[in-house]
Amino acid sequence: MRKKLVRGMVPLLMILLIGCTPAKEDSSSEKVELHISAAASLTDALDDFKKAYEKEHENVELTFMYGGSGKLAASIENGAPADVFLSASKKDMDSLEEKNFLHVSTRENFAKNRLVMIASEDSKSTITSFEEIDPATIDHVVIGEPETVPVGRYTKEVFNHLKLWEPMQDKFVLTSDVRQVLTQVELGNADYGVVYSSDAFVSDKVKVIAESDPRWHEEIVYPGAVLKDSKHAEEAYQFFNTLIGEQGQEILAKYGFK
Repeated sequence: MRKKLVRGMVPLLMILLIGCTPAKEDSSSEKVELHISAAASLTDALDDFKKAYEKEHENVELTFMYGGSGKLAASIENGAPADVFLSASKKDMDSLEEKNFLHVSTRENFAKNRLVMIASEDSKSTITSFEEIDPATIDHVVIGEPETVPVGRYTKEVFNHLKLWEPMQDKFVLTSDVRQVLTQVELGNADYGVVYSSDAFVSDKVKVIAESDPRWHEEIVYPGAVLKDSKHAEEAYQFFNTLIGEQGQEILAKYGFK
């Protein structure tokens, strides 16, 4: 999933860069609440990670705000409280970095994903690849809104590559994050949806009918970083350091991330 790094004690240089002093676990100290803005596709994995992390760090409470990465980045720019940003695309993280919202030294990619087309579990669809899509035979395809939702942006790249974006315009139903795409297909409100493979992995109500060629879209990577406005930068770095370490990577893999 990522190159192996030596983990353990937080490097002194990193502590100095984020303006902190070394951590000391103290269950009697006041509990620290960390606000984590995270891509919606990470919901199940991070909810699981939260249980393990809070059990081992009794003085830390994790509060997650899930949504489309573009909207989360915009909310951070507008002053929404956040200690760590976990994005589903480089573009949205780059935007915050360019505007000096990040402790750049903490930025790191922590996961990868794939783009797939799904249908309801009982669908009789005969489509087995994106290249077989015929706009004349499809009523609705749910996708993320391309301007603010990374999965929608990747989807648009795929359909543009296949010269299907314009012919499919009246077929697309746009949503504000990838989990809404999944839900609409689970409820039978659309013939198909385009999500990450990790989203399909956690649902027993949909099936994957096609997988995109990764050469058709920008590489799907998940970068994370501690934010400069964090009032708990030390604890925020410890959280992210654990997520990109062995424990976090095992949980992400369990939920279908690479």
